[in-house]
Amino acid sequence: MKCQSFPCVAVVFALTLTWTLALSHAADKTVLDTATIEAITGLKGVSDQADGTFKVSKPRDDVSVTVEKNHMAAFMGLTSWAAFMPFRKDRAMVMGDMVLFEDEVNPVMSAALNAGLQVTALHNHFFFDKPKVYFMHIAAKGSVSTLAQGVKAVFDTEKRIRTTTPAPADSFGSEQLPGKNGIDGGVISQVFGQKGDAKDGMYKVTIGRAVQMDGMEVGNTMGVNTWAAFAGTADDALVVGDFAVLENELQTVLRTLRGANINIVAIHQHMTGENPRMIFLHYYGRGKALDLARGIKAAINTQPLAADN
Repeated sequence: MKCQSFPCVAVVFALTLTWTLALSHAADKTVLDTATIEAITGLKGVSDQADGTFKVSKPRDDVSVTVEKNHMAAFMGLTSWAAFMPFRKDRAMVMGDMVLFEDEVNPVMSAALNAGLQVTALHNHFFFDKPKVYFMHIAAKGSVSTLAQGVKAVFDTEKRIRTTTPAPADSFGSEQLPGKNGIDGGVISQVFGQKGDAKDGMYKVTIGRAVQMDGMEVGNTMGVNTWAAFAGTADDALVVGDFAVLENELQTVLRTLRGANINIVAIHQHMTGENPRMIFLHYYGRGKALDLARGIKAAINTQPLAADN
């Protein structure tokens, strides 16, 4: 039967368009290659049909952990995991939570960043845990094989450390600082391009930022700042501090600090409801005072707005 009337033609056109879009959507939808994920990571995974995800897990049962003197089984939150889901076309997304000991955190973070993974948080889940346990969250988008290789790099780094030293270390291995502080504040100020505060041979530089909260500007003295405090001497110094970063600045700042051999000890938020959203990362470094200052300043220079303040 011929269809020449306008309503009939419109119906045919609508059906054709619907079929075309459905076929296009089906072609765009990624089917996870779970066999590749398992082969690369060396871990058996579990599919969740409702969420459309595939998750690999690794219990941290290689080191005995106690919380307030009670043994904690891996089942009680001491299991690392990475979950994969389709993103678009031939790409996928991964998110995960890595259970790490103190001497694993920074080598594993560097391995993750070098493999193209993002590090999105670093914090504790317990009090009075022995040895101390930290949790590092990761995320990324890319091909399934690239993401799986990144997850493998994380687990391989962790395994290498525990194979070399089965018991987690209780320090970075640095010697005690000299008994008297003697930081040259003038040299530090030249690096940062601003004066800081001196006390008993120590020196601290603070760089303010600002966010909006409830219609008010909240800035430096309310805690929205990056700071670096130096102790020790020119040749043997310690630096501790905090970075205030926008979400799109976090990964570059992390990579720059790790490239300067400065350790990251926490990544979290300090506020809720601020605009723009501000993330805070805490760090600890040991070395020559000038090298530490330059490493921190290099990270600040990756933040266009912060560097101009």
